[in-house]
Parts: sequence; C-alpha cells; structure tokens
Amino acid sequence: MSTYGIVGGGIAGLTLAWKLAEEGRDVTVFEAAPAIGGLAAGWDIGDTAWDRFYHVTLESDTNTRALLDWLDIDISSVPAQTGVFGNGRLYPMTTNLDFLRLPLLGAFDKIRFGLTILRAAFARDSGHLEQIPVEHWLRRWSGDRTFETFWLPLLRSKLGNAYRDTSAAFIWATIRRLYTARSGSGNQERFGYIPGGYRRVMSELAHRLAAAGIEIHVATPVEQVTRAGNHIEVKLADGEVHRFDKVVVTSAAPVAARLCPDLPDAERRELASLPYLGVICVSLLFDRPLSPYYVTNLIDPAPFTGVIEMTNLIDPAELGGRHLVYLPKYVDPDDALFAANDDQIVAEFSEGLRRIHPDLADPVASGVARARHVMAIPTIAYSDRAPAFATSTPGLFLVNSAQIVDGTLNVNETVGLALRAMESIR
Repeated sequence: MSTYGIVGGGIAGLTLAWKLAEEGRDVTVFEAAPAIGGLAAGWDIGDTAWDRFYHVTLESDTNTRALLDWLDIDISSVPAQTGVFGNGRLYPMTTNLDFLRLPLLGAFDKIRFGLTILRAAFARDSGHLEQIPVEHWLRRWSGDRTFETFWLPLLRSKLGNAYRDTSAAFIWATIRRLYTARSGSGNQERFGYIPGGYRRVMSELAHRLAAAGIEIHVATPVEQVTRAGNHIEVKLADGEVHRFDKVVVTSAAPVAARLCPDLPDAERRELASLPYLGVICVSLLFDRPLSPYYVTNLIDPAPFTGVIEMTNLIDPAELGGRHLVYLPKYVDPDDALFAANDDQIVAEFSEGLRRIHPDLADPVASGVARARHVMAIPTIAYSDRAPAFATSTPGLFLVNSAQIVDGTLNVNETVGLALRAMESIR
C-alpha cells in the first residue's frame, strides 16, 4: 500500500486525505498552525467562537455539498441583501429595482452595466478573456463613465494596483459565481451558511479522518521536502524526518518553491514568481447590527475591501446574540500592514467603518487574521503559467489555489481542485 504525506492541513489537503483514505491509502498530514483548516479554520473573538475568515456557500456548490454530506452536516440557504456605499451614502442594491433606482449611474450607464453582467454570466469559458486586460474589457462593455464610477473602485479595493495586470477572466469568474446565487422574480441573492461555521466542519472532519486511520500532526511546520532514493522525505522544523512513497505539498506556490529544493531551478523560479495577494481581515463583534446588508460594496475609498456583516446571513443566536462584521483588505504579501500591531489595524479599520456608519458603537471584541498568500493574481494568459499537479520530481505533487484558473477562490473551488488532483497523484 502506497504511503502519502500531505504538507498543509487546509481544505485542499484535508480533501485529499479524505479521498485517499476512501481508497485505503496510508496518509499523514502535517499542519504548521495549531489547528487544521487553513483559511477555513475557526477561532475565538472575545467569548465567541466562529471562523477566522468569512465564507459563504451557494446552492450550486456541489463540491462543498459532497464534503458536507459525507460529514452529515446540513447547510442553510437564506436570501441576502446587498448594499453599496458611494458619494458618502449607503444604498440598497439587492434587487433589480434597487439597481434601477441607484443614483450613482445614469440610465444608459445602467443598461451597459446590465449587459456587461449578462455577457459575463453567459460566456461559456474564459479562454479568450484570459488574453484581455480586465480594464479594457470592462471599458468596452460598460463604457468609460461606468468603469471609472463603479468598476475601478471595486477592482482597486479587491486587487490594488494589480488590477492593471489582471485579465478579464477574473471578472468573468466573479460575476458567474454571484449570478448563480440569484433567484426569484426580484433576482435576489441567496447564500448558504453552515450552522456552527467552518469551525464545526473542521472539528467533524478531524474526527472522521482520525477514525479512518489518518494521522494529523498540528503545530508541525515542515522545513523541506526532498527526494531520497525511491522515497520522498519530509523534514520537519525540529529535524525529524518522515519518508513516504508520495508527497503532496498544498502550500502556496512561492512557499512550495522554498520547501522543495530538489525542483529544477527554472521550475522553482516560476513558482516563486507567481504574483499573489494576501489578506488582512479584521473581525468586529457588536451588540447591535450595523445595516441590513450581508455585503456592502465600496465605491468610496476605505481602508478595507468591503463590509461583510455575517449575522445578516447567520442567526445572531449562534454568536450569543452578538453581531459579527468582517472587514477584509487584500494586499501584497510584503505589505507593511502585516507588521502592524492589531490595535493599530483595528483603529484604522474602525475609523473607516465609522465613515459608513457614523453612529458606530465601540465593538465588544475584535480580532485580526492575516494570511500572506491567499490568491494568485489571474494575469494575462494565466492558465499557461498555472502549475501542474505533478512536479519534475517523481512522487512530488503540488495542489494549491494557484491552479484555479476558471473560478474564484472559495471553499467549493478548492475542494473541486483537490478532487481533480486525485487523478494525478494516485
């Protein structure tokens, strides 16, 4: 029976462990953090437990639902309201009627905007869009005024200056995912959530994997992964070495380049050069809601990408009657914000939130989550650069979000990526 080592206990690594266990493989997982889950891990905010980063599941997320079915976990699907903050005011943007009433765009601009959404939603694939800069494509379909007023602030908040290097496939994937969440005559979005959050999913997943005989080592950073004869060696930071027939590294591409010194120089350079965005995500817990909106998109500049009011999707009773708000900011992996202390970040983000909600009360509790490598930037012709699952080193494989080329980064895409990788790593 082949033995497998998996470096990384995030959702990709755990999905691989699940499927390999089903095939009777001997699997060991190494996770550097104190708990499994990666971006889907939970934590405590004050006396409340929920997810470190925000997650949402759509009715169309078949990969996630397959995993949840295996874990006997149900998902709740509820309508969600959306807002937009522009010109110093907060507007509803939940239904088609809300959009028609939105004063930020003129009537002709709204027509072109709507056609842009339909064009992206019904395009069959992203192949040709990978060759077009996202700015050029949006200006062509929406017009210069709509691009400057609406699309450019959203692109900058999500991608920073990296939007200039991003292909139109990015907006195609984003629109398609959100379009599938809309239903009903008012075309209102419906999002899903898991009672107990992904913290509950990770707990149940750890229990099931352990029952299947899979070893999971947390707080166990890996120093390097190398070929030794007919095996792959995983050397831990404490010097301990484990040997396997095959090893799958699920770390981000630049991290994988550092962990795998046996890869040819050209292959390591390509992995290390893939451009990424990291994220700083502030969680704030309040005694009362801020707005009726699950998502507030930002046209006016703010120190964060958007406002995610999680308890407009989940029942506040799950958080002891408190209201949870996420304020994510996507940044370069070397951004100085990673070195800032939590109090400084919370103060800056809270000041920005107060510009949207002037009567904002002080939060009951706060937390700052950081991840340096979250999303590979989908540059022009990105699919030509996306790493293969199999490396040049026999028995060594890579599975990470840089290999998502026709979707956005979310749990469903990550689970699907791991399922596709199974064909290569068996």
